[in-house]
This record gives sequence, C-alpha cells and structure tokens, in this order.
Amino acid sequence: MSLHIKELQVLSPPPPSSSSSSSRPPSFLSLSLCLQEAMRPTLPALLFFAFASLFLFAFFSLHLSRTTQLIQHFPIAIDNINYAIFHDPQLPATHRALHVSSIIINHSAISTVSILFPAWELLLVVSPHTPISAAGDTYVCLFQNNDTSPVRFSKPLPFSNLTTLTCPMPERVKHLRPFYQPVLARSEEKDARAPGLGSPELIRWNFLVYESFSTENDVVVFVKGLNHRQGVNRPPSEFRCVFGDGDKNSVKTAVTSSTQEVFRCQHPNLTELEDTFYYNEQQQQERRREDVTKFKISLEIVDGLVVVPSVAYYTRPRPNTRLTTTQTTSSKPDPDHDVCVCTMVYNVAKFLREWVIYHSKIGVDHFILYDNDSDDNLESVVLGLQQEGYNITTLFWVWPKTQEAGFSHSAIYAKHLCKWVLYIDVDEFVFAPYSWAHSPQPSKHMIKSLLPKHNNRKNNNNNVAVGQVSIKCNDFGPSNRTTHPAEGVTQGYTCRRRFEQRHKSMVLLDAVDYSLLNMIHHFEMKKGYRSRKLSMEEGW
Repeated sequence: MSLHIKELQVLSPPPPSSSSSSSRPPSFLSLSLCLQEAMRPTLPALLFFAFASLFLFAFFSLHLSRTTQLIQHFPIAIDNINYAIFHDPQLPATHRALHVSSIIINHSAISTVSILFPAWELLLVVSPHTPISAAGDTYVCLFQNNDTSPVRFSKPLPFSNLTTLTCPMPERVKHLRPFYQPVLARSEEKDARAPGLGSPELIRWNFLVYESFSTENDVVVFVKGLNHRQGVNRPPSEFRCVFGDGDKNSVKTAVTSSTQEVFRCQHPNLTELEDTFYYNEQQQQERRREDVTKFKISLEIVDGLVVVPSVAYYTRPRPNTRLTTTQTTSSKPDPDHDVCVCTMVYNVAKFLREWVIYHSKIGVDHFILYDNDSDDNLESVVLGLQQEGYNITTLFWVWPKTQEAGFSHSAIYAKHLCKWVLYIDVDEFVFAPYSWAHSPQPSKHMIKSLLPKHNNRKNNNNNVAVGQVSIKCNDFGPSNRTTHPAEGVTQGYTCRRRFEQRHKSMVLLDAVDYSLLNMIHHFEMKKGYRSRKLSMEEGW
C-alpha cells in the first residue's frame, strides 16, 4: 500500500497556483486525465505484480498438494470422529470454560494411552477391560507417518493390573510435530489406520499422574511436574483430587499434603462416585460384588482449572480395613515382620541371590523390590529364591527417575508387612563389627542389634523416640578385578576407601512423617521421633 501511495504522489500533476485555484475549479476532463496518468503502470510495478502472482500461485499449489498427502496418509472419516462440546455449569459465567474434545474411534486398534519417556521410548498402557495377550499375536506401534516400531510386552501395573507395553519412537517421527499417540495394532493387520488430525497427542512424562495408593484414611497420589524445585512445595490448597472422567462424571476432594511428587487427599464419597457412572442399583451391586470398581484419579490445578493427564486409577479400600470412629491406631494388628529391606532394582539379577541370602542370614525377614522394568530375567531369579523359602515381594515400578517417590510409596505399602525397613541398594551389605565380633555364625538377631531398645522412649529425657537409624557407608573399589568375582561381592571386593562417603537408614514406618518426605534413603520424622547415627564400630 505504501508503494502505491508514493507512485500516485509522483505522477500527480503539480497543484495549480493559489490564485488560479481560488478563481476557477479544475474541469472534469483534467481530473480524468490526472487519474489515468496516475493509474498507468510502470515497468517496476509490472515486474513486482508478476513475481507476487507467481509466488502466491506456487504457495497455494504446495499447500493443496500437502493437504492431499495428509488425507492419503491419515484417512479420517467424519463419521468416525466423536466431538464433545460442553460447558461447565458449576463455574460462574465469567469463568466458564468451553471444553472441546475430538477423539478418533479406530475400530481396528486396541485402546491405549501412550506416554513419551526419556530416550524416545513410549510406554503404552492398555485401557481396562481391553483383551490383549502376549501369547500368539505380535504387535507394532503405528505412527502418524505410517512408520512402525516393534512392541515389547512389559509387566502389568501392580495395583490397577493394567497391561503395559513399550516401543521406541522411529527416527523420522522424532522430527514431526505434534506427536500423536501411536496406534497399537497387530502386525498382520493391513487396514489399521495411522493416527492423524484429531488424534490425541502423546502425554509427556514430565506432567502426569502416574500412580495412586488407597490407605485406610486417605488416598496417596503420585504426580510429575507440579513441585518442580527441590525443597519448594506448592500449598495443598492449590489442588484438588478428581475421581472419574470428565467434569460431569467426577467427584472432587481436598488435597491435604503436597510434597515432592507425593500428594494426599480425602477419599471420595463412593455412593456419589458410583452414581455418576452407573445408572441403576443392579450395576452398582454387581461391580461391588466383583470388586473390580476402578475410577480414573487425577489432580486439578484450581487456578486455571487444569486437570493433569493421568494413567492412575483409584481403588476403594478393602472391606474392614478402614478404622471406625471407635477404633484407635493402637488396636491395629502388629506388622507381620520386624525387619524388611526395600530397594529399587534394574538389571541386578546376577547380584540378587547373594544379597538376599546374606541379609536373610543376619535377620531380614522380608524383601521388597521395586522393579524399574528390568529385562535380565529377574523374575526367574526371584522365583527360585521364593521356592527356597525366602520372602520376596516384587512391585513393577516402571516410572523413570522416581526413586524418592517409590520409597514414599513403600512407606505406606509395607506398613502392614514391616515394622522397620532398611533402605539399601543390592550392591550394599550391612555389617556391624562391634556387635558381631564374637559370633562364629550368622544369627537372625544380628541386624536387630542395631535397632533401639523397645523402651527407648521411656529412657529418653526428652520423650523423643528413635524412629530412624543411620548407617555409614564404606565404598569398595574394583580391588584389581576386571570381571564380577565368582566368589561373590562380599569375598571378591576387599579394597575400600579410608573414609565413609554416604549413609543409609533403617526406618520405623510408624515414625514416618505424614508428608512421606524422603531424600532417597532418609525420611522426615513425625513429631516425637528422631534419627540416630551409628558409629563405625556399631555398624556400617
């Protein structure tokens, strides 16, 4: 537009003198000639318009060509798209949000939710009540550009029992945007539709509700991406727990604790929750009798009404486990075992046997392994030890870089199993030179000698009991070994550092703070409990 204005200014005839303009107005013929002269195109203008026309023609031709290719790659029938548009009637008019969702219904595919993990690995969680089996069929992940990658069956999630699979993202897909969730299809299927426009995007691992656990009195939810900075936790009032799917079919409860990736909230009203999903009493009774009632659970950010994506499910507490108003915590039965060991493992099968047998000989009653998706035949090693009489529980914990959250989970999961829990790694072995110096043989009482006496609260003037025992660590080096010693870790590695580097802990689960805050191997104590550090002579 600025170019045209300049041309008109140059080509316009000079204005008449002030005397002539005041005495006689210009004729119609002179105005017409001026306009014709101004509109006469020059050679530069013609060249400009020619190039502009060619550019626009090429641009729209390319756009139409790409659109045709998209339609060929991502065939979408209008009848197969389910649009849901609704208002939230609970919000004031000035804050009412419009929710729009479009979900492609792919009849040949298996319903899954896909999460993008680090290193371009995808975790696929199969939806509840979807039949799928590792026996017989082979599967592939079908991506938006029709590339595929092989699928590996993983283990079911421990509490929702949902099937999980993994597949790598193909190299060419990494350069596309946005990332659509792949379609899980059988390898022999030829008519499976690739995801495309309208398909849900991949869920990112850094913003996800990934696990939940129902205690007698509340629900513990594990969430990635809300408390970002270490030691800085957002207040619980900023969140609400959401049970169910969508705004209309959901029940919300208050969040009572927000620490690291661990959030605690109140149980929902089960009658109110079931009423939102089942239309008659018969359906509710059947679900209760089968004990298969599962509801999606997530966390809502109150400011902004953002609901965090979730693959976690809420399961109601088992009958007769919740305390009544007349019961107290003192009336609960004692844990099954005095001392347990908890650790997070990944591909440590070759070390596990020696580690379990050693600690069992010195008094560990039960072993709890959080398996971070090992692929080294860990299950067969565990099964062999179990058949020999060792108490081992394995929990599939596929979530990457969540050791603190996993240990927080163990502190509530193991509360009915264990009184004390020792948190160490599979390459670490507890030793107490002072207490065990005169013991010719291992004894079940050895590890208990490191614990405080039963009456330690009475003997303490401040009436503060020991709820955590810290044990110093000595790091042993290669000891001139180039391969794993056949005689085992305790006999094969004999050269260590002069000074201790770290320390691990044995924790009284009843003494763990309500927030479940921990720093890998050390927990925050609730009021009335303290930690005690052992000397090198007492144990390491």
